[in-house]
Amino acid sequence: MDVAALIDEVIAREGGYSNHPADRGGPTNFGITQAVARANGYAGDMRQLPRRMAEAIYRRLYWERPGYAFVAQAAPHIAAELFDSAVNMGPGTATGFLQRALNALNRNQKDYPDLKVDRAIGAKTLAALRAFMMLRGKAGEKVLLKAIEALQGERYVALAESRPANEAFLYGWLANRIGN
Repeated sequence: MDVAALIDEVIAREGGYSNHPADRGGPTNFGITQAVARANGYAGDMRQLPRRMAEAIYRRLYWERPGYAFVAQAAPHIAAELFDSAVNMGPGTATGFLQRALNALNRNQKDYPDLKVDRAIGAKTLAALRAFMMLRGKAGEKVLLKAIEALQGERYVALAESRPANEAFLYGWLANRIGN
């Protein structure tokens, strides 16, 4: 799994500087919000955020900290999807999608025990993922990916329904974040 390539894809999708009036994130650059940049030591104008800093933030906050490198060892396509979802929705939400999907696919705990949906990658989540992959293989990874994307798509629609200003982003979220 080449996390640098995943980061390049996210930056290409997110684009450069933006300050869309409907975006609660405010000024962003390379998809990094001003609040995240400030929390990670950047005090300058968001238009000037160095790409290298954005790359480091993506790697640390959305790949290493949530444990997606461990997921990649068992299911690289799932890890890539979790990374992208984490960038857009936060690592807790992305990881929760994985846990919920694994629970729904465990055949009433015949394959592995249900997980507590604690939104964190830990030993039990990784064990369940490995058990799922051993049982279902690469075809199963595709099905698990579809389940995660279904949860993600439902969340996007719910966000647009709950805040009409988010409708400005719904088409792009569905076009660029689901099934890529």
